[in-house]
Amino acid sequence: MNFFKKISHFLLAWFAYWRYGRPARKLIVIGVTGTKGKSTTCRFIASVLEAGGYKVGLMSTVEFQIGDQYLPNNQKMTMLGRGQIQKMMRKMNDAGCRFAIIETSSEGILQYRHYGLDYDVAVFTNLGTEHIERHGGFEKLKKDKGKLFASLFSKSKKIIDGHIIPKAIVANGEDSHADYYLNFPADEKYVYGASHLLTHRVSRIPGEIISSDETGSKFVVQGNEYVLNVVGEFNISNALAAIAVGRSQSIPESRMVAGLAKITSIPGRMEFIDAGQPFKVVVDYAHESLSFTALFKTLRKITAKNNGKIIAVIGSDGGGRDVEKRGEMGKIAGTLTDIVIVTDVNSYDEDPKVIAEMLAKGARLAGKKDNVDLFIEVDRRQGIAKAISLAGPGDAVAITAKGTEPYIAIAGGKKIPWDDRKVAREVIEKKSKAN
Repeated sequence: MNFFKKISHFLLAWFAYWRYGRPARKLIVIGVTGTKGKSTTCRFIASVLEAGGYKVGLMSTVEFQIGDQYLPNNQKMTMLGRGQIQKMMRKMNDAGCRFAIIETSSEGILQYRHYGLDYDVAVFTNLGTEHIERHGGFEKLKKDKGKLFASLFSKSKKIIDGHIIPKAIVANGEDSHADYYLNFPADEKYVYGASHLLTHRVSRIPGEIISSDETGSKFVVQGNEYVLNVVGEFNISNALAAIAVGRSQSIPESRMVAGLAKITSIPGRMEFIDAGQPFKVVVDYAHESLSFTALFKTLRKITAKNNGKIIAVIGSDGGGRDVEKRGEMGKIAGTLTDIVIVTDVNSYDEDPKVIAEMLAKGARLAGKKDNVDLFIEVDRRQGIAKAISLAGPGDAVAITAKGTEPYIAIAGGKKIPWDDRKVAREVIEKKSKAN
């Protein structure tokens, strides 16, 4: 990003901060950053805090919340620009919210959208290679995310309802980069997961898994049993992050247990589509190596009991985004699933056939063969239809990369209205009628 663009982004953020009355100074602001699991972690945190009796605001890739008002995020932006974040936080003030939970992307940080959010809690989930081209390499990506943690002490501590709000860091101890983020100053530090970090004085939040299946998971945290009614063992990690945040805000354990048990699904995140078909269809935002691996391993556990196949619909954004990861994503899908369908996601100004071929090449390296267990269907509807046509009883179809995204972006700035969930239902119903 050139100097003038940086200045313009900063000035817009600065102006909005003051224009809307510095709304973050009246809220306990929780920032969540990482490569995968951010939106789910934000929802889990919100539920934990609500169970503690507080009104919350939330901004994530999936949704917006202002107290009792819920809206889907149809902007295709994790962090809104042009002052919209500050405007929404002002609405949170007006609605009587105590907390604001902000999914904080590295792109948003680059464009100073985090300016004026005055974070009180910074949460690190994990770190992969997504968007490294945008940052100029992995180390720069890691450091740019670190700006969220550095900002904790950039402002004086808040006093809300007569209480001084301490600064806290929450980090996933199972990620090798957690130590970097824990090095930033904070009043309190929490590490969740099976951490072996010894270099910091932290409160540890370990989780012991009892069970995990296609209905959800059970786990224990220091003697307290939790039930998670969303599928995917990897979601236990997201729940542990929420528990750590809850403890930083003195939420009673029993309230947190109830808050997490209340959640049954996250739109576009491991969202199962049931239209009466004898096989599983799941829509998931997975669009990089870490989330691919977690998704496909979860589906393998689900299909194993019936020796079912996993049929993966995969793709990658164009516009020069994440070019380096495409081959690796294809290879992971080729290794962990039985059939791979490569299709368009958002090609922007790139040739979608070229993008698809880069992913297919990775799948071939994993042993997949064209027109046997590897198919290229650039038209996304046709790609989803192909996957569903190949599914039988006990199988699972994974439709990845878009989740709740409301359109497909193509050349010339055009946007085609879209919803993977709606299309999947339509295709299933068509198949059912044909049979």
